[in-house]
Amino acid sequence: MINRYKISMSDSYKKFYETDLWQDAFNLQKEVFNITKNFSSSEIHGLISQINRSTNSVCANIAESHGRYHFADKVRVLYISRGEIEETQSHLIVSNSRNLISKELLKDIINKYENLKMKLNKYISTLMNSKNQS
Repeated sequence: MINRYKISMSDSYKKFYETDLWQDAFNLQKEVFNITKNFSSSEIHGLISQINRSTNSVCANIAESHGRYHFADKVRVLYISRGEIEETQSHLIVSNSRNLISKELLKDIINKYENLKMKLNKYISTLMNSKNQS
């Protein structure tokens, strides 16, 4: 009798790691981690640490927002993720200026982060529009 009322969340609900947004951020994070492996060991406590923390925060904040119940809190955390994208891009530009990554690689990664940011902005807009329609 209970099974008759069982709600299947798999049709409409996704875990954070199943969302395209998080997967895109995660793939970029892995790419950036692989890039920083080639940096000079003298950067391990400086630029490497800063880049890896900021790129990890992009994923972590997307995941955290997924677990937030209240609309304003969810959007607030997504805005933090957007800021972490900007921070990561800044670190990558500095890396290029120190000849740690090529200009071509910089352009490629920056473009990927810009695409992620556009997806994030679209998701934020969707949330805001759904809130306004409620």
